[in-house]
Amino acid sequence: MDFTDLNITASLRKAINDLGFEQPTPIQQQAFSPILSGKDIVGIAQTGTGKTFAYLLPVLRNLQYSEQINPRVLILVPTRELVLQVVQETEKLSKYMGTRVLGVYGGTNINTQKKAVVEGLDVLVATPGRLFDLAASRVLQLKSIQKLIIDEVDVMMDLGFRPQLMNIFDILPRQRQNIMFSATMTEEVESIIKTIFIAPKKISVAKSGTPLQNIQQYGYKVANFNTKVNLLVHLLTDTETYIKVLLFVNNKRIADRLFEQLDIFFPEECAVIHSNKTQNYRLRSIKRFEKGEQRILIATDIMARGIDIDDITHVINVDTPEYPENYMHRIGRTGRAEKKGVALVLTTTKEELYLTDIENLMEVAVEKLPFPDEVEISNELIPEEQPKPVEVYNPLKRNEDEVGPAFHEKKAKNQKDNLGGKYHREIKKKYKKPKTKGDKNFNRRKKKK
Repeated sequence: MDFTDLNITASLRKAINDLGFEQPTPIQQQAFSPILSGKDIVGIAQTGTGKTFAYLLPVLRNLQYSEQINPRVLILVPTRELVLQVVQETEKLSKYMGTRVLGVYGGTNINTQKKAVVEGLDVLVATPGRLFDLAASRVLQLKSIQKLIIDEVDVMMDLGFRPQLMNIFDILPRQRQNIMFSATMTEEVESIIKTIFIAPKKISVAKSGTPLQNIQQYGYKVANFNTKVNLLVHLLTDTETYIKVLLFVNNKRIADRLFEQLDIFFPEECAVIHSNKTQNYRLRSIKRFEKGEQRILIATDIMARGIDIDDITHVINVDTPEYPENYMHRIGRTGRAEKKGVALVLTTTKEELYLTDIENLMEVAVEKLPFPDEVEISNELIPEEQPKPVEVYNPLKRNEDEVGPAFHEKKAKNQKDNLGGKYHREIKKKYKKPKTKGDKNFNRRKKKK
């Protein structure tokens, strides 16, 4: 099947030809007709199989030209980077349609976004937090939403967006089509489906958690963080093999520490992105990595969902993720669009259980590689790896319930009880006069009578 076999408009077909696409992916083929029919849809497919176009093609196919101000299509995504990516993909497909697309997210001036909303739009791509802020300000009206698309809903659950999502669902029109796509299916995602979807049709190109066949997976058993750095320096020195490498770590602190170490060996070749970096810095780093100006990019899991870059040769899990779903999204950054990719995972003794959970989810064992003899095994531990000292007995340490020497009882005159409204009545009894000016005036009028 090619795109001409799908029931798409001439303008969409022309935009696809400009992009150089000839054949739709399996998820795009299977999702087109059900979404076009207006039914609620839940799609499961591996990362990198074209899920964004799978929902954009039929949605744009049915979107008629209109000059109304309020949006008709709402796409919810978890991160700023993913907002920009979906907006870019939508603009590519609607190049010859005149569709108005706007992306809104936090961390930028909300007044600028309010002005853009007032000018009118057809498709709104948003993060839940900023969308709710705009809706609460009454600048954004959601009464005309016909289609709700939730992309990467499992990440939204991880980031704590569930309350905001439920508030958004409450203010959306009841008569709408709900569409959701994800690479993994968790219990929280299932609960969202049961709450808002009406008899959804499930489209599953692959079982939840199934890795792409064109990604080769390998693992190293590593002693600690500094040994991981030594191994990475050894591997990344091979510039002919490791052409465009994405490194994933579990948190921002480790990301900064890894960048400081690798920047010594590979100056001007490394960049790091996480939520503490400014939006401009993150976008600039991603663009330089995408263009090949920087060969190595270090990122956290939150960034994993917003990176859609072609020709990433290797994804290296410097830290083995605690949640297997995060591993699936990480390695999905390589091997995209049916190209070959390589994924490596570095595992310490404490992380072995995480790797077991990952293998159980995928139902695939990660091939273990022998640790290179020429790589030094470090005995130096970083603060996060150092054991916490346990104080067995300290005679000078007081108990938590014990009163310190600076404590003293209040004087008798300061030991007052909170009497609430009774306080005013007690004052009147004590001083035999009204406490407020209003009461005085009332008493004067009473005497005159």
